[in-house]
Amino acid sequence: MSIKLEQTLRLRARLYAQIREFFAARNVLEVETPILSAAANTDPNIRSFTTQFHGHVDSGSRARWLRTSSEFAQKRLLAAGIGDCYELGRVFRDAEAGRRHNPEFTMLEWYRVGWDHRRLIDEVVELAQLALELSGKKASVQKISYRDLFLAALGIDPFDADQAGLQMALGDVRVDAQGLSRDDWLDLLLTHRIQPDFRRDCITVVYDYPMSQCALARIRHDDPPVAERFEVYLGQHELANGYHELTDAVEQRARFVRDNARLRERGLPELPPDENLLAALDHGMPACAGVALGIERLLMAMTDSDDIRDVLAFAFAEA
Repeated sequence: MSIKLEQTLRLRARLYAQIREFFAARNVLEVETPILSAAANTDPNIRSFTTQFHGHVDSGSRARWLRTSSEFAQKRLLAAGIGDCYELGRVFRDAEAGRRHNPEFTMLEWYRVGWDHRRLIDEVVELAQLALELSGKKASVQKISYRDLFLAALGIDPFDADQAGLQMALGDVRVDAQGLSRDDWLDLLLTHRIQPDFRRDCITVVYDYPMSQCALARIRHDDPPVAERFEVYLGQHELANGYHELTDAVEQRARFVRDNARLRERGLPELPPDENLLAALDHGMPACAGVALGIERLLMAMTDSDDIRDVLAFAFAEA
């Protein structure tokens, strides 16, 4: 083992201890939820690993999915009355491997009852700054709405610009345009034209996304309507994704249905929605905000690395 890898593993251990101390001081409960689920993540942009259970049929569904986050299970706990909670654990995403992705990675996910996304942003920033201090680093903070970000960086309004205008703003970046939606073009502009200019020593927070990118966030009916969602970047790396959480079971089911429709359009099989989550929402989940933060991305910033393999004991190819 190299000295650098050993130092990184020890830094990871100190980071875990700091995270647990951070939440203990705030009376946020650490929980542990299942890694295998009878339901899948229906998000068309996230692919799940699947497996089969070979025990007695009375034990439940044989088809199982490795979780892509602990979100659904934690929300079931929130509906049951657990209160503020967090989980620090492994999650899995298929078809994602390279300098910025590993199919198995560690995610910190937490929920604050009675908070909105703007209040949770401040806590995410505080935790990230404390983590950076472990490696002697500091970062400034910039908070900007999604709309103002596009206007400042590209001079276009992401809520009003037509698809042709978005394609033109991509400049000399060449992509296969077949089948791309308006939101796909917005994502390409963010990742290829805007994100590369984020300063390395800055925590950039982008909030209030287009309604079409709501994921699991509430919609605020401004003019235009926005999804009460935020993303946090540390340098050029996306670090966290959070929401003022949707609590409406009917709307959540409709979003699962839309996800499956998009999967069909892409020639992919439909996936079973999480009926346990829907039942929990129907029972009543408290108003809350939640966020998922990638530990490896945070460690990359802490160690000045641009390769996720530098902060893993064993990368996917060596696992």
